[in-house]
Amino acid sequence: MSFTEELRRETDHVFQAIYEHPFVRGIAAGKLGGGQLIHYVKQDYEYLNAYMRVYGIAISKSARREQIAMFQEQIAFILHREVQPHRCFCAAAGVDEELLRGHPLAPSAHHYIRHMLTVAHEGTLGEIMAALLPCPWTYLEIGRRLLDEVRPDSSHPFHEWILFYGHEAGDATAKFRAMLDAWAEEAGEAERGRMKQHFMHSCQLEYLFWDMAYKLEEWPVSPAAAAL
Repeated sequence: MSFTEELRRETDHVFQAIYEHPFVRGIAAGKLGGGQLIHYVKQDYEYLNAYMRVYGIAISKSARREQIAMFQEQIAFILHREVQPHRCFCAAAGVDEELLRGHPLAPSAHHYIRHMLTVAHEGTLGEIMAALLPCPWTYLEIGRRLLDEVRPDSSHPFHEWILFYGHEAGDATAKFRAMLDAWAEEAGEAERGRMKQHFMHSCQLEYLFWDMAYKLEEWPVSPAAAAL
């Protein structure tokens, strides 16, 4: 069993919980509130900005050109391709996607971003890859499972979102897994333990991200109220 196969086995219950989350079930049914879709896009836009910054730190720690090229390709993918699923949600919510940029982070998104940035600054390249991998991997599995379960056609409001993640998240997942497996073969026991911990933490935070969007999570005390 490879290192990433071991990680996937040990987090199977989290992957399943994510697939059963009410927001993901709402995607399957084509029924989510406009506020939930808007909250998701606001937070995911900022999350993906942070994800690209983590890629930049990973590039600075890369020793080989193929590593640099992979991270550069993924930055381009976010900038030019991953706007499509946001536009799908915005179309369903009836709002312009550009209006949802630059909003404050909700607690769970803030936690997730700080987790990734801390690992990026303090950890090895292997640790960074372990912290980043759950994002494309969980979305790939959601997309593929929804394609099989729902078999959406163009009449489904989230047809494009499901197609996008059912197909286009696979390349990043495969490349990350291959790189992480290769790194794990050379890593010591302590580093492998940290990589496993980062992966599991990110899986839990993936669940919380869906939960944040579904529940319209905000800070318990608003900034305006705190200033009075």
